[in-house]
Amino acid sequence: MPAPRRTKAGIPVLAAISVLLLAPLSAPAAQAAPAGRPGVSVQDECSTPSINRLQKWLASGEGTTVPPTGSLLVPEGDGYAAKIVFQNNEWHVAVVWLGNQFDAQADLSHSTGFWLTYSADDDFYVQLRPASHWSGGDKWLTRIPSTGGQLVRKFFPFDPDAWTWLPELGQPQYSFASALTEARGLVFVGKTPNSLDFRELLIDGYQPPCL
Repeated sequence: MPAPRRTKAGIPVLAAISVLLLAPLSAPAAQAAPAGRPGVSVQDECSTPSINRLQKWLASGEGTTVPPTGSLLVPEGDGYAAKIVFQNNEWHVAVVWLGNQFDAQADLSHSTGFWLTYSADDDFYVQLRPASHWSGGDKWLTRIPSTGGQLVRKFFPFDPDAWTWLPELGQPQYSFASALTEARGLVFVGKTPNSLDFRELLIDGYQPPCL
């Protein structure tokens, strides 16, 4: 079987996924916001375009997307949004570098998870990609549910029980806990047409460095 195509910022073009839950714009009482620093204000953002100080939101060039490559950041109100359209029934890849450069990494072992404010027409997925195991499909991942095109705010916990792996891609040869200690990026993937709009990616206990 031929090896799947990869890019530096991407993942293999591969099979289907499942797991996780839907959430409204504000967390329900049973899912209270975790303790941690407050949200980043416009004044706290980087001098170049960023969302919660994350400057590198990138289309990898895998799958037919708009934009096809490069930055997803566009002006939105007083700040920026990250927008990408997945076209056709094929795998697409969008990447966020957590340290704002490829060779950087973040220790998220003390983080409870991250808030995501987004809209999506269909389900898609996110992989936590560690520096030592960046390439390949055998990664820990979780499903991000469709919002029907409406902006929704949802908390995704870094609870090992909330993350899984795909038999088609292989079982990770490292623990989810170890991936948290050397997190290089969050990689958003989907295999169906989708319009994605990200307004917030706020990681509990972690402040990205502006470059």
